[in-house]
Amino acid sequence: MSTATAEKTTKATEKTANQSNVIALVKKDTVDIVAAKVREFQERGELHFPPNYSPENAMKAAWLKLQEVTDKNGNPALKVCTRDSIANALLTMVVYGLTPLKDQGYFIVYGNKLLWQNSYFGNTALWKRVTKSDHDPVAVIVYADDEFEYEIVDGEYHVTKHKQALKNIDDSKIVAAYAILTYPDGSKKTTLMTIDQIRKAWEQGQTKGKSPAHTNFPAEMAKKTVINRACKIGIKTSDDSSLKLIKEVMKANEEELAEVAVEAEIAENANQEFIDVEYEPVEDVAEEKPAEKPQEQPQEQKTQQGKQQTGQQQTMFEGPGF
Repeated sequence: MSTATAEKTTKATEKTANQSNVIALVKKDTVDIVAAKVREFQERGELHFPPNYSPENAMKAAWLKLQEVTDKNGNPALKVCTRDSIANALLTMVVYGLTPLKDQGYFIVYGNKLLWQNSYFGNTALWKRVTKSDHDPVAVIVYADDEFEYEIVDGEYHVTKHKQALKNIDDSKIVAAYAILTYPDGSKKTTLMTIDQIRKAWEQGQTKGKSPAHTNFPAEMAKKTVINRACKIGIKTSDDSSLKLIKEVMKANEEELAEVAVEAEIAENANQEFIDVEYEPVEDVAEEKPAEKPQEQPQEQKTQQGKQQTGQQQTMFEGPGF
């Protein structure tokens, strides 16, 4: 080996070692900050974990997962994201009592920000935990030729008839999907989404609803989408006072996800003369109105929020290190 080659090898080794040391220091500082915040919430009685949940183990698992996360250009998340956003993402995950090991959520990089987003499995687990329900959410697809009827009573959806023939099952003829949540007392809540609403929800994701899963298995993905919404509504509308922190975290997390999605859309279209950004603000469930009953297909009207978004949403974890 030549002297020049040896020197290059030595420098490369030193650079790798330095990068590893920097990441190790970032990990220690970040995990310490999050752990301190978690203890603060626990001491105030605002945070309670499932019996088998360890915040420390969840953060260790998350950190291992983070080493595999990259931005859209292939740059490691731990290098491009700010320490504050990394800490916020970890804290959000811990407050929910979730872990990436069970596919309960994932980390997303937007610019120099890292965000945690619950998956379908995460929201389902969170809803079952906070409501103490033993029943898994159920979702059903409505196809164009189905005999489907529903009514709205006191703002709640009630499916009164759904008759489906095997010949109706056709992925190209999906018109809606509904999810049913069963609570410990036996009561049920139904959430209904039209296929247009489902597709708009898909468009909020990084793949814009064009992933192989969405393309090849639209019915299964539609079921996951409506269950996801149903579980989030179920959590937000719970009157359990112990869920105040979780609700606040969920609201802040959704607002930040919506904000960075708009920023990303603007960045992608920065060189175009006209920018058309569709932004659907986070819905206030308490003010949500039911859809008008259609003649053929279920449609859901959306209420317009009277409040304007400031465009500078802040996370609830601001302060030293956040």
